[in-house]
Amino acid sequence: MTLVALPLVALGVLHASALEAGLLVVLEYAAFLLIGLPAGAWVDRTRRRPVLLAGAVGRALLLGSVPVAYWLDTLTLAHLYTVAFGVSVCSVFFDVAHQSYLPSLVAADRLVEANVRLESTRSLVQVAGPGVGGALVAVVSAPAAVAVDAVGFVVSALSLSRIGRAEPRPSADPGAGLRAEIAEGLRWVFGHRLLRPLTLAAAISNLCGTVGAAMLMVLLNRELGLSPLLCGLVFTAEALGDLLGGLLTGRLVARFGQGRAMCASVVTSGLLWLAAVPLFQADGRFAVAVALQGLGWTAFMTFKINAVAVRQRLCPERLLGRMNASVRFVVWGAMPVGALIGSVLGQALGARAALWTGAVGELLAVVPMLLSPLRNSDDGELR
Repeated sequence: MTLVALPLVALGVLHASALEAGLLVVLEYAAFLLIGLPAGAWVDRTRRRPVLLAGAVGRALLLGSVPVAYWLDTLTLAHLYTVAFGVSVCSVFFDVAHQSYLPSLVAADRLVEANVRLESTRSLVQVAGPGVGGALVAVVSAPAAVAVDAVGFVVSALSLSRIGRAEPRPSADPGAGLRAEIAEGLRWVFGHRLLRPLTLAAAISNLCGTVGAAMLMVLLNRELGLSPLLCGLVFTAEALGDLLGGLLTGRLVARFGQGRAMCASVVTSGLLWLAAVPLFQADGRFAVAVALQGLGWTAFMTFKINAVAVRQRLCPERLLGRMNASVRFVVWGAMPVGALIGSVLGQALGARAALWTGAVGELLAVVPMLLSPLRNSDDGELR
């Protein structure tokens, strides 16, 4: 719901410009670039579930402050920016701990299955989320939709608290400093013949994808004048694509092999997103654009799910936090850079120019994979 509601708070309630709305997206991902690496080293030193709980509660409190400030008539762009960055910080720790926690709950030979189930569950919920968010914005207000999302993070914390398996404290080298641990994680990722191209491909995809995503709501809501409900349908289609892609991933990998399936996934999704850009119009073409956007995510899920599973399978348990943080630093750290580029392009040339730039750039994401063993490898070789 925040995907729809938070930008509409900036655009509709605070009357933000294209650049100001884009800066909100920059701050939503900035912490991955600023603190992503030390967060991974710290997560490797502690139990993961308390980190997950703190991340969920922190986001509930931060998002809950937005409707409170609105109802007190004290909401400002500075407040919204602070909330966006605070949520980003919580997300850094939550996401690093989340991917590091899963291998302690699931056997190695079931990691792909477990990631498919988690991704499918997330996608199933996100099918309704943007539509509900758009409806709440239309019927009540954007701040009210943010309030409902804050309650969602409370439910997240309660769900995590019900995990019954005891988690031992990770062993750590008492003589190792934070800088040495960070360096070890980076060397592991960029020294590995498979993790390096996977990380670079995801970074290029996120960089270029966020160039367009930063201006998508500006295009739909401000330039095309579409309602919040229609804006939400774009994200609903993406979530439906996620869900369908998760269900198809196992079959595609079995048919083509893991490496080849991931390469085809990136190329196909890029072409579909490129085809959608000119069709985002305030007429019947909008429905086709939404469908292509969703199909792009259907294709991309094969890469997304298998890339995570390959990383989890290859990495030693003691390095999981640092490995995930190193990957997130590069992959998610590219997103505030892309959002900033998109914001500047949107302010200078219009939102659609930013979408074109991002969609063309997405096609380059497959290059690191084609220059690696991934292009001809099957599941048995990705070890």
